[in-house]
Amino acid sequence: MAEPLIHTLVREPDAEPEGALVLLHGRGADERDLHPLLDALDPERRLLGVTPRGPLSLPPGGAHWYALGGLPTPEPSTFWPTFEAASDWLDSLDVPLERTVLGGFSQGGVMSWALGLGRGAAKRPAAIVALSCFMPVVDGLELDLTGLEGYPVVIGHGTYDDIIPASFGREAAERVRAAGADLLHREYPLPHTIDPRFLPELRDFVRRALP
Repeated sequence: MAEPLIHTLVREPDAEPEGALVLLHGRGADERDLHPLLDALDPERRLLGVTPRGPLSLPPGGAHWYALGGLPTPEPSTFWPTFEAASDWLDSLDVPLERTVLGGFSQGGVMSWALGLGRGAAKRPAAIVALSCFMPVVDGLELDLTGLEGYPVVIGHGTYDDIIPASFGREAAERVRAAGADLLHREYPLPHTIDPRFLPELRDFVRRALP
């Protein structure tokens, strides 16, 4: 089977990039969904901004990173080809991974956990932004929480989320906090969405993660 392709939408920086900001969309969306957040989180356009498209087309439509297998268990036969393709794509960016903030919403947040912590400390982005998602449990995937002392992580989740309950965000927060991460954890009284009132904090987080 051919490796799935990662198509992207790129927002160029105003000058030589000081880093990169990569945002992965949720289930059934596409690369245009989170693209406006690039300007919201990096208004000075210091960074190369990239929003990739999930490589799978699945019911009920739109782009997907993997097929649903339950919570918190992506379906392995679709997860692993995407994981390998997205890993290769991240490593091929013009900006080094250690200067890249990797984040996502829902399925994109799940993939951010997997790609950010599932390849070992030698292949870790500058920071992780995980919104309305869970840490994935997949046979063969082990999230490496060693060496996270002071590592920047954001977790945001709506308390009324009936797609992925906020308890999954709390569990992830407990794990990275116990590992010593520099954690920003916010909950907001909303369903499965991103709170626009949280964006100023996210913007400041990106600035601190890539000074």
